[in-house]
Amino acid sequence: MLNIAGAVPQIDLFEMTDEQWQAGAELKLHGARRLTIRAWNALKSSQGSVVFMSGNAALHPNPAFAAVATINAAIIALARAFAEQGVRDGVQVNSIVPGAVMTGRRHSFLEKWAPAHKMSVEEAITKFPEQAQISRYGQPEEIAALLAFMVSPHAKWMTGASLRMDGGEIKGV
Repeated sequence: MLNIAGAVPQIDLFEMTDEQWQAGAELKLHGARRLTIRAWNALKSSQGSVVFMSGNAALHPNPAFAAVATINAAIIALARAFAEQGVRDGVQVNSIVPGAVMTGRRHSFLEKWAPAHKMSVEEAITKFPEQAQISRYGQPEEIAALLAFMVSPHAKWMTGASLRMDGGEIKGV
């Protein structure tokens, strides 16, 4: 089975070091937490909005992507915690849970991954949507459009939400 869902190298759950787990948490979870804390007073005074970016591995974890899934789930929980405080402080907080989006990072990964698996980059790009039973990769502009809506006046009453945009990849409710 082809597994390139997260566009990150698979690392056996039992072989991951504490340093690898910590590096992932530092970059994605703690970076978002620290930035939000530092911006909170400005967000309060402007009645601003925060949108955390997670990933759908949080909703469908597997051993090869345990760290990614765990950190993404923590981001959803962190966003919800900030949302509770935001209700009191007048700050809107939500999160987006994207699926497979064709970013530069994903394409770079596929350029390295494909030859190691004896296929062309084009073959690798084609195989994942088929495996995931989605019609195509998402585009960064689609995630940006969702984010723009989430911080618009039309969505101001929405807070504490975690919106999934993954082309139907996650099959559960």
